[in-house]
Amino acid sequence: MERSELLDRYRSGYAAVEEALAEITDEDLDRAGPDGGWSARQVAHHLADSEATAYVRLRRLIAEDEPMIVGYDEPEYARRLHYDRPIDSSLAVLRAVRTASLELLESLTPAEWERGGTHSESGPYSVDDWLRIYASHSHDHAEQIRAAQAR
Repeated sequence: MERSELLDRYRSGYAAVEEALAEITDEDLDRAGPDGGWSARQVAHHLADSEATAYVRLRRLIAEDEPMIVGYDEPEYARRLHYDRPIDSSLAVLRAVRTASLELLESLTPAEWERGGTHSESGPYSVDDWLRIYASHSHDHAEQIRAAQAR
């Protein structure tokens, strides 16, 4: 995908999650995915944590010279950060952080798009790499939520 297409996909990510969660019941929120994976409730919390992490990563890539972007243990976050709690605040985080990052991305100069660092798990990591990852992240998890609901 071209950068403009990736930005459009990133822009629509929150709406995809919101749509997947429309009219969902508490019982539905806690139904595991078809492969025994995360429930919609756990996905919502993961999205907030991931987006908050992405927020910092993007800013470090732009503001720091050659930052080390450190990975994190997503299942451990789910276990230790009480992913069984209500989701409203996590959805608010997802929306606000995604909006702020989109505003930043839309203001970048060509030189800022070229900035990068190193990811501790995957090696060289640029602003464009960041966008490629996060443009689809919410959409992918919206599909995961739909799959859990279809069970």
